[in-house]
Amino acid sequence: MPEVMRRPKVILGMSGGVDSSVSAYLLKEQGFDVEGVSFILWEAQDAFSGCCSLSSAQGAKRTADRLGICHNAVDVRGEFSRQVIEPFAEAYAKGLTPNPCIQCNRHIKFPFLLREAEQRRAEYIATGHYARVCDDSSAGGGTVLKKGLDEKKDQSYVLCMLREEELRRLVLPLGTYKKQGIRDIARSLGLEAAYWPESQEICFIEDNNYCAFLEKRDPLLNTPGPIIDNSGKQIGLHRGIYRYTVGQRKGLGLASLNPWYVTRIDTEHNTVCVGAKEDAVSKVIRVSQINWLCRPDSIVFHSNVKVRSMMKGLPALIETNGDTAAIVFDEPVWAAAPGQSAVFYDGDTVLGGGVIMSG
Repeated sequence: MPEVMRRPKVILGMSGGVDSSVSAYLLKEQGFDVEGVSFILWEAQDAFSGCCSLSSAQGAKRTADRLGICHNAVDVRGEFSRQVIEPFAEAYAKGLTPNPCIQCNRHIKFPFLLREAEQRRAEYIATGHYARVCDDSSAGGGTVLKKGLDEKKDQSYVLCMLREEELRRLVLPLGTYKKQGIRDIARSLGLEAAYWPESQEICFIEDNNYCAFLEKRDPLLNTPGPIIDNSGKQIGLHRGIYRYTVGQRKGLGLASLNPWYVTRIDTEHNTVCVGAKEDAVSKVIRVSQINWLCRPDSIVFHSNVKVRSMMKGLPALIETNGDTAAIVFDEPVWAAAPGQSAVFYDGDTVLGGGVIMSG
């Protein structure tokens, strides 16, 4: 009898949402042997629900059953707390604005997907991110990460911390799709996730109220302090530096004919600095903890840089020094908040990214 060809196996991260649900269908249609895995990162309280909880894993299991693929749930709550939640809280206590989604991708989702792939003898891993993985001859035949074709949904920014092995084995089936097209496919398949609302919030923060979350963990964060203007004059009192981020306008409690914006947070002196809108821009920022996906040939190079996920990349000159870099923008960038990530692009290709130290 002729030998039956084995289909390549892929381990798909399934959050229970529409994107990963349709990814399972598309991968199966492309000829993969698909196995879904849901990582339980936290547990929802009361009626609050979202991705990566026990309830969402149960929804992913129902989707997997409907599509005829295997599914397992893996409890990683302890590791998620150590690698994501605790650093998140510590960053706000230091006056930083962290990006927990990037840290989750870096320390939890992709490393654990790769671990599951090794245990299940799978060649590939996959997620429902809107980005593309391509073989690029200009990168010496290597694998590169590119923006998703749906500019309004592109998620390449949050994948800037991928390791080489993760990228090399990664399949992203949604990279060439528009979001509406994915919902249409989900409806045509009768998937329950087709009608779920879009999740834009931090998964472990109830009601998007991160202040209440942080205060519950550490009541001492409520220590008040001065709000000062550019001249050093105190013009108000803040309620704890964790409540503020560079570029913030609302919630300052300052009476003025002209709006104030947060320009800097001085943790050492427990002070929030404010100024006019033009004072919250930076010509030069510094980044650390750089992760390269496609390393440039020179330590000094030009690139487009994003300091927020959905902004348009701005041209800049980057000078690297080990895992740090100075970024000099052609035109000042608005509200580059320390703790967020700066991601470097060459056209649609992600070169790498690092954590903003100062702006």
